[in-house]
Amino acid sequence: MNNDLLLELGTEEIPARFISSTKKSMKSFLEKKLSELRIQFDSIEIKCTPRRFAIFIKNLANTQQASTEEIKGPAKKIAFDENGNPSKALQGFLKSKNVTIDDIKIVQKGKEEYVFVVKTLETSDTVNYLKEIFEQMIDSLSFPKPMRWGGNKIKFIRPIRWILCLYQGKVPNFEMFSLNAANLTRGHRFLGESYIEINSIDEYEEKLEQNYVILDDTKRRELIRKQIVEVAEKLGGEYMQDEDLLEEVNYIVEYPTALYGEFKEEYLKLPKETIITPMKEHQRYFPVLDKNGNLMNKFITVRNGNDYMIENVKKGNEKVLDARLSDAKFFYEQDTAKKLESYVPRLQTIVYHEKLGTMHDKMLRIQKLSEEFAYILNVDKNDTSRAALLCKADLTTSMVFEFTELQGIMGRYYAKVSGENENVANAIYEHYLPRFAGDELPQSKVGILLSLADKLDSIAGFFSVGIKPTGSQDPYALRRLALGVLNTLIDSKIDTRLQLFVEIALKQFEDKHKFDFNEVYNEILEFMKLRLKNIFLDKKIRYDVVDSVIDNNISTVYELSQKAVQLEKWLKLPESTSCLNTFARISNISKDVKKAEVNTELFDQKEEQELFGAYNNATPKIYELISAKQYEQSLDEIAKLRPFIDNYFEKVMVMDNNEDIKQNRLATIATIRDTIEEIADFSKIVQ
Repeated sequence: MNNDLLLELGTEEIPARFISSTKKSMKSFLEKKLSELRIQFDSIEIKCTPRRFAIFIKNLANTQQASTEEIKGPAKKIAFDENGNPSKALQGFLKSKNVTIDDIKIVQKGKEEYVFVVKTLETSDTVNYLKEIFEQMIDSLSFPKPMRWGGNKIKFIRPIRWILCLYQGKVPNFEMFSLNAANLTRGHRFLGESYIEINSIDEYEEKLEQNYVILDDTKRRELIRKQIVEVAEKLGGEYMQDEDLLEEVNYIVEYPTALYGEFKEEYLKLPKETIITPMKEHQRYFPVLDKNGNLMNKFITVRNGNDYMIENVKKGNEKVLDARLSDAKFFYEQDTAKKLESYVPRLQTIVYHEKLGTMHDKMLRIQKLSEEFAYILNVDKNDTSRAALLCKADLTTSMVFEFTELQGIMGRYYAKVSGENENVANAIYEHYLPRFAGDELPQSKVGILLSLADKLDSIAGFFSVGIKPTGSQDPYALRRLALGVLNTLIDSKIDTRLQLFVEIALKQFEDKHKFDFNEVYNEILEFMKLRLKNIFLDKKIRYDVVDSVIDNNISTVYELSQKAVQLEKWLKLPESTSCLNTFARISNISKDVKKAEVNTELFDQKEEQELFGAYNNATPKIYELISAKQYEQSLDEIAKLRPFIDNYFEKVMVMDNNEDIKQNRLATIATIRDTIEEIADFSKIVQ
């Protein structure tokens, strides 16, 4: 008998941004729940459109799998009285488990004997659990603004309007959300039938497609891509690829038809971002580029339906875009009528945060910070100060007020129009980078400084007033800012310690409000340290390698990244295994020993002289390699000392009865340890 199951939840249109994550959460829940219920299945697949989630469970078992459960009861000594009769404790246990004295057995656990019962778990038909499974699935989902409807207690992102369910070739008898399961679905809202009878799972998708619904989201996405490419080629260009936009459009339509539209060529004189942003962010259009990568006065959109009256659809989309581009043209001309610097005073009208002042206050802090950073890193102070003054000015312009996505981008354009030099203009744009995971990083020296100053000012400011990310809350995106700082330091190969940048940023708030400087300073460093660990782990670096370099805490962020990468590579060498034992032994013996001078006159065994001599001969090259950040090669040089170290431990008693000799030998080991720990703490490496 066919044991496949199909459940379709028909809904009102669901916002595209929630569909993919909901699909993953549903599948994860079902896999876990069916396992808990001991209901076997082969696979789960979920397909989605804006109006439906279709869940396919392949080869779902008819009944639960038989199983037994071994339940631990009271200890034998309290389970029976002195006459061997069941005590109240045992009687209560037997009653709670619905078993008798004949079902128990005594099992030795450690030094104690315990009463155990083996209980056969009841089994039931799978169909009896369907309502429970699917209601709990819905209840497990989380949305920012869920909805209730029709007096239902359970919430969902949009009201559920119909339920189709087929199992074992028929409709199971269950009800959810005041709706009975049926074998009826609905086609495209305008082109398909309102009620479509489905008699088997095999015909389900075919009947939907006959009613203008392409259910398979992967198939639908590739169809959209194919149509867009074909339309762009007919226009003599290619579409601007954007997988996020393609994903969003895929979950807006059920039956896609791509078409193109045009806009006035005069708009091409505007900065390209002012054209692309309204297209993509507001209208979900795909811009078209010519063969040289230049923007054409064409766009591609995707209709939810067929090609009926498609010319009217084309004209309607052109009209909407023309209105937006006309606004953009007006804003650009209005904004460029004045110098960018003239917008700076208006930053006083924008509140950054009630406890941290206005955007003008923030700009002044960024200016001061970036000037100090410029001095440390030997970067042109004049360009840095000028870029800091102007970096937030575009926030008060009409264009950025209307299209907030263009902050920094328009600042760069307006700076160039105002006659600012290239360094200043680029830094205004780059100081926002990176804006999201995987985004580009600032590359110019001034842009790097400004980006660090802006982000560290935010982190230091919010921490100083007690606003810090929690497990689930980070309203000011401080984690993202921290990752931006760390990735910029790594990418830019900056050899200044993070601690100095944090200290300078935090000191700016000492005269603004009261806080414990040392406490907040350490909180920020610990916060940054955790973000750095995440960066390394995301790069698939071993967790013990990450701990060994970060917890050592003696390097710059760039140095730590190099140490982690090179140590990971070195540990893959066959000879590293034998070295690890030696390095770990050094760390363990000397873990409580502080660095001290080694007195060679106290050496009374040749192995001491041989080890210390070999160490002294090797250290110039080791430290030269460390200074050049060639950590892998420096470890190779340290590894050459292993025969001397092993021979030393074999022949020399470190814990000598003579206290002076003992301390001198510990100092020898600690000296070698300190050199090794210039790279990593090998006691944290798991073998």
